[in-house]
Amino acid sequence: MNDWLDIGSSPPDETCAQIGSPDYHDRARVECRVYINLLRRIYGPEPDGARLCIRRNAHDFGTNLSVACCYESGNQQAIDYALLCDSGKPSEWDAQAKTELGNYYKEIEDG
Repeated sequence: MNDWLDIGSSPPDETCAQIGSPDYHDRARVECRVYINLLRRIYGPEPDGARLCIRRNAHDFGTNLSVACCYESGNQQAIDYALLCDSGKPSEWDAQAKTELGNYYKEIEDG
């Protein structure tokens, strides 16, 4: 992989884990995994030369997590997939993503 494109930590119209909160890293990691699953449901699996992953990014208030599409810069199919995931990202969670998140939050509540 030669380059990457930041997709975000969750769909833009959704509330997401807030950096600095006590459970930030656990919650953000789950949200990013669910977001990757959502992107794969919409756009299919990554083509050769592309990979959706969770990246750590330095921030003034700590390290935040977000979904990125890592891709080979000379592979047009991989570049197109990364651009599609970024420009066409869904604005909200779908029903399956809400179920995945709900299961996680229930586990937290049940302790």
